[in-house]
Amino acid sequence: MLKQYETVFIATPVLSDVQIKEAVKKYRDIITENGGEIVHEEDWGLRKLAYPIQKKTTGFYHLIEFMADPQFVAKLEIQYRRDERIIRFLTFAMDKHSVAYAEKKRAIKAEVKTKEV
Repeated sequence: MLKQYETVFIATPVLSDVQIKEAVKKYRDIITENGGEIVHEEDWGLRKLAYPIQKKTTGFYHLIEFMADPQFVAKLEIQYRRDERIIRFLTFAMDKHSVAYAEKKRAIKAEVKTKEV
């Protein structure tokens, strides 16, 4: 049975735009090649970290919401740990309340964008 997950990873700030896109593509591919389905994705860009990590004070944040088999999460996190470009990551299983909240948040964002146009 597939469960819904949300994963956020922080890539090192020394990467170029091309390298960031390659890292994001790698993790999207890992999810889809292992039977997962990407529900939503957000690029939060370069942000200041709450505290220095590996002597860095900023990092590129990226969020991916996906449906996958529960055993897959361990594989994904092993890939994060092996990747020197990733300085932090967090993956959590979404319950029905967090799924509803995320959908509501996206609907509000979409509504705001249509009003701006």
